[in-house]
Amino acid sequence: MRIARDGTWLYRGSPISRLALVKLFASVLRREPDGSYWLVTPAERGRVEVEDVPFLAVGLTVEGSGREQQLIFETNLDDIVTAGAANPLRVETAADGEPRPYILVRDRLEARIARPVFYDLVELGAEERIEDTIQFGVWSRGRFFRLGDAAD
Repeated sequence: MRIARDGTWLYRGSPISRLALVKLFASVLRREPDGSYWLVTPAERGRVEVEDVPFLAVGLTVEGSGREQQLIFETNLDDIVTAGAANPLRVETAADGEPRPYILVRDRLEARIARPVFYDLVELGAEERIEDTIQFGVWSRGRFFRLGDAAD
């Protein structure tokens, strides 16, 4: 089994078209501390190849404003996740220099934030002084999540 970078789940090279089946597999997906992914049931365990991360954040809802606003993400498998201490946002810079934003969904399993959703985040962004530097980021549940340097 493989999960493509775009969030498509594949079995023997063919996409799994039944969303209910993909959700069932996702419910037993685990990520080990070494970074490997496994489907784990009481009866067996099977390795899963994941190109990037298993989920894709495809929607964003904003509740409230300012430091106490809540950024609520929806994944391609209908998981709802609110950015905060338990579900932090992080941004990596890819080899091509482009930002790659992620949010923790549960138990070491992350969703990559789709580009249109990331653009929505940037629109919500604010500059904050953090440790003598001006950072650009967003607030959710009273926590500041850095999206990049203010100069970028």
